[in-house]
Amino acid sequence: MNPVVQLLQGHRSIRKFTQQNIDREQIEAIVRSAQMASTSSNVQAYSIIGVTDQAMKDELAALSGMAYVASCPLFLVWCADLHRLRLACEKQQTEMVHGLLENFIVATVDAALASQNAAIAAESMGLGIVYIGSLRNKPLEVSRLLKLPELVYPVFGMCVGYPDQEPSVRPRLPMAAVYHENTYNDERYGEALDVYDETMKQYYLERTGGKKSTTWTQEMAAKYEKAVRAHMRSFIEEMGFRLD
Repeated sequence: MNPVVQLLQGHRSIRKFTQQNIDREQIEAIVRSAQMASTSSNVQAYSIIGVTDQAMKDELAALSGMAYVASCPLFLVWCADLHRLRLACEKQQTEMVHGLLENFIVATVDAALASQNAAIAAESMGLGIVYIGSLRNKPLEVSRLLKLPELVYPVFGMCVGYPDQEPSVRPRLPMAAVYHENTYNDERYGEALDVYDETMKQYYLERTGGKKSTTWTQEMAAKYEKAVRAHMRSFIEEMGFRLD
C-alpha cells in the first residue's frame, strides 16, 4: 500500500492530547486542505470555527458532554453555511431560494467532505483527531456561543492535537457488508454481521480487559430503539433552514 492508503486505513480516534500547541502554519495547512475537498457546484457551503480560547472550549465541553474538548489545543466546529451564499445573491440583487431540503443536504455534505480532508491533513502531520457529534445535543446554545447567523448550523466538532495515547484501530464492517456490485444485495448480511459481531466482541474484551462484552448489532439496536436528538428539526428550522 502507498503511504496515503496506509494513513487512511490506520485512522484512530484520539481523545487524549499532549499540551503541545498547534502552530499557525499547521492550522492554515489543515484549513487549506479542507478547502480543496469536493464541493457541489463550487458553492463551498460550509464555514469552520477554530476555537482556541480556553473558556470557550470549557463551555463547549460542557455543552457537548465531552471533557476532552477542553483539553485539545484546537477545536474545530464544522458548520453548514447558506448565509454566505445568501450574501452572494444579494450582491447580485437576487433573492436566494434557501427553503429547500436539497440546499440543506448540500451544505451538510460540503461540511462533511471538507472536514474529512482536514482530518487526513492533520493526521499526516502526526496530529490526532476525534469528531464530536454531541455538539448537536444543545445546538442552539452552541450557535449562540459561536455567534452563528441565520442559515448556519453546527454539524459537528473536531478535536485536534498531538496524541497522548495509542489506541488500537477499531475494526470496521467486512467489505462484503458495505460494498455492492451493480445492485444492492442484502442476502450476505447475515453471515457478514455474524462475523463482525464476533470481531467486535473480541475487540471490546481486549480493549477493556474483559470488562465489556457486547456486539455491534447489540450496540446498534440499543442506539436506534429510541429517538436521538429529536430536537434537531425544530432547531434547524429556527436557524432559517426549511426542510420542504
